[in-house]
Amino acid sequence: MIKDALKDAEHRMQGALRALEEDLAGIRTGRATPALVERMEVDYYGTPTPLMQLASISVPEPRQLLIKPFDPSTLRAIERAIQTSDLGINPNNDGKNIRLILPPLTEERRRELVKVVHHRVEEARVAIRNVRRDVKKDLKEFEDEKLISEDERKRAEDRLDDLTKDYIEKAEALGDRKEKEVMEV
Repeated sequence: MIKDALKDAEHRMQGALRALEEDLAGIRTGRATPALVERMEVDYYGTPTPLMQLASISVPEPRQLLIKPFDPSTLRAIERAIQTSDLGINPNNDGKNIRLILPPLTEERRRELVKVVHHRVEEARVAIRNVRRDVKKDLKEFEDEKLISEDERKRAEDRLDDLTKDYIEKAEALGDRKEKEVMEV
């Protein structure tokens, strides 16, 4: 019972970490990466669809993305989605493909992106702590229902706190790595 609760906690904390990784991948650095746009929602016949399901995305040059739609009729919708996104990039449409040329980041923009990184890391920390809170509540209920003893609950809570500390450190390490990428000129 305790093992299941701790295993569930670890699984949910891993999910929070994966979500953080995906969020951070979408934050622009000085280099072009398909992760910037692959999750971008495109209005495909009235249905919001991730761009990676509608087109192939490649990096022909370090500061350029090339988007080749599988269906040429989606070109305008993809272009519109990029223009309305918060990337701040103007797409170049040649009738078959869309090229995104990433301008170098200004110092001010880099600092704004670092703030976004810090915010996303804090959200991940909160998510991890929420998992801890939920599992602690479950352990307390187990104790109240006489399924486990007070000592077992305390030992489980100690293991849970160690697990929480571990995952928060991993989230901070991801944030630090992304911050270095963003500030790199």
